[in-house]
Amino acid sequence: MATGRTHRPATRSRGIPEATVARLPLYLRALTALSERSVPTVSSEELASAAGVNSAKLRKDFSYLGSYGTRGVGYDVEYLVYQISRELGLTQDWPVVIVGIGNLGAALAGYGGFASRGFRVAALIDADPAMTGKPVAGIPVQHSDDLEKIVSEDGVSIGVIATPAGVAQQVCDRLVAAGVTSILNFAPTVLSVPDGVDVRKVDLSIELQILAFHEQRKAGEEPGAEAAAGGPAGAPGAAVPPAARSTEDTSRKGPDGDMPAVMPA
Repeated sequence: MATGRTHRPATRSRGIPEATVARLPLYLRALTALSERSVPTVSSEELASAAGVNSAKLRKDFSYLGSYGTRGVGYDVEYLVYQISRELGLTQDWPVVIVGIGNLGAALAGYGGFASRGFRVAALIDADPAMTGKPVAGIPVQHSDDLEKIVSEDGVSIGVIATPAGVAQQVCDRLVAAGVTSILNFAPTVLSVPDGVDVRKVDLSIELQILAFHEQRKAGEEPGAEAAAGGPAGAPGAAVPPAARSTEDTSRKGPDGDMPAVMPA
């Protein structure tokens, strides 16, 4: 089996849009579930529903793979599993190193979904000397002083950062200098990387904040609702007299604030 350091997925060279690449794992998850139930074929409508997209978008995405299905029959499940797995690079071995073995790092180390999708946790790294040698999910933790040696010896091209925000950039720089070209960042900070290095960010707190925003909207508790309903004079949220409100509204001509971007999980 090929290793992650010798081959890279061909999606970019074949001109597959990033949005389509982001949906391929959703299709693969749905197809894998069908395969486990021994379902031989699936229609675009059924697969789109299982993946949470519309069927027209699914057919467009699959056209980039050269897969168009058969009218009246649908798509061959096993072939699509292979085709998407090959496109995502999952038909080869991807050694992964996890840096930062706190609660989150330890949970990631024990996640069984990595191995089943072609990702092998090659090493766990932490800066705490007390962690060195301690087994986590059956893998002994190694000290961060050996990071470069570990990356080189295990042929690692994907690094997972689960450290505190304050040291994440330093860890990222060391991973990149050692030869890592793809990083999954769980630290609550934005990383700077050179061209040719891909970073995917997972920030659970941002996702929760966005959900809170939608919950507030559903409950009808939009910002300023208390002011509209009235409140103690001079207090935060107090009602603004009509005349004053009119003057204030006409003086505000700036654009609405940007919504924070949501990173795919």
